[in-house]
Amino acid sequence: MLALILCTWWALPIKASELSVLPMKERAAFIDKVTELRVKTLLPSLMKQHNIDMWLMISREYNEDPILKTFLPATWLSARRTTILVFALNKQGEVDALAIAPYSIGTVFKKAWDKQQQPDQWLALVELIEQYQPKNIALNTSKIWAHADGLVVSDFNALKSALPNKYLNKLISAEPLAVAWLEQRIPEEIAMYKKAVAIAHRIIAEGFSSKVITVGKTTTTDLTWWFRERVRELKLQTWFHPSVSIQRADKTTFDHETSFSEGDEQIIQAGDLLHVDFGITYLRLNTDTQQHAYVLKENETQAPEYLINALKRGNQLQDIFTSHFAIGKTGNEVLKESRAEAIAKGLKPTIYTHPIGYHGHAAGTTLGMWDSQQGVAGDGDYPLHLNTAYSIELNNAVYIEPWNKEIRIMLEEDAFFDSSGVWYLDGRQTELLLIK
Repeated sequence: MLALILCTWWALPIKASELSVLPMKERAAFIDKVTELRVKTLLPSLMKQHNIDMWLMISREYNEDPILKTFLPATWLSARRTTILVFALNKQGEVDALAIAPYSIGTVFKKAWDKQQQPDQWLALVELIEQYQPKNIALNTSKIWAHADGLVVSDFNALKSALPNKYLNKLISAEPLAVAWLEQRIPEEIAMYKKAVAIAHRIIAEGFSSKVITVGKTTTTDLTWWFRERVRELKLQTWFHPSVSIQRADKTTFDHETSFSEGDEQIIQAGDLLHVDFGITYLRLNTDTQQHAYVLKENETQAPEYLINALKRGNQLQDIFTSHFAIGKTGNEVLKESRAEAIAKGLKPTIYTHPIGYHGHAAGTTLGMWDSQQGVAGDGDYPLHLNTAYSIELNNAVYIEPWNKEIRIMLEEDAFFDSSGVWYLDGRQTELLLIK
């Protein structure tokens, strides 16, 4: 009976409470509090740093500017009708957050449109601009970052039609401010980001276990959909469809593109090296993780030494790469320096690290792409800033003699860059997960 109880307990899925996943109401309270703190403590310094007097965002319902969505209350899942947000530096050096919208927008924004007094929403915006007399008006337009290019043509034309001529030459791109807003994190977010990554790690560990995988029966597609179902059971969301792939002692050669797609369905067998790419969205923050697991053969208690050593080489590449992070360096500079050192030390690196935060592939410094190892124009030329988060994503090729072929150790772990350097939000994989 005791054995039956223990086996039943082991088979039970991890509960949301065990993972410290907040109830929905508490999540909403956290999101709204963080938004308020960011507007009060972060936004004024960013607007001053980039010499922007007024930041203007315009969105219509269901066609939201990606950045505007980061300001909406947690209970708002989209804009309503035409929603106009205005951030204006006042004489005290603080930011006034105002809304020209048909409804009140939470507690962060002061309602600045009385439809009874001024039926025309665009004229109400012009009257507000006249009050502040800004030297410039920043709009979300960008050739490099889609996240910062959220102003659609129709709204831009409507704005230009409403503005007096004296303001037309004051319209500028908000790109540097927009990217800074998206990439900068405040302490309260970092504390919760650690928990989000820990939750993602726990889900991966659960998926890569005999609780979920029956060797010789479970397929890669089964496991992929288990991750999707598990996330929903925990009242969480994924921001991309997970992928599960296998490297094993056969004649199949590595292909980067198919490793991150559903590809051919394969049955998981003993001796397989499994790989997962998995991410969740929690409290408007995104995680992105890639880890490996080994399926033990009969009488094995650990992975073969050649796979253990391969993982160590992947960790070595991580260390080389993150050691080159420095404020002011561009992504392309870090990429070039890291690859040169790694190759000199006998590694075969491919580096494709990206910012992470409000978006999975977020705005900020890009450090390589898997098919652009000589640098990335535009966002790769953008310099590193402190208090920013990255998915340290890369792979190292290793020849496995018993398999008579080259494999890839593909790793991705979420990390934070501050004055102390780069550190992982919930550690990183240094040992293969083992499946009995």
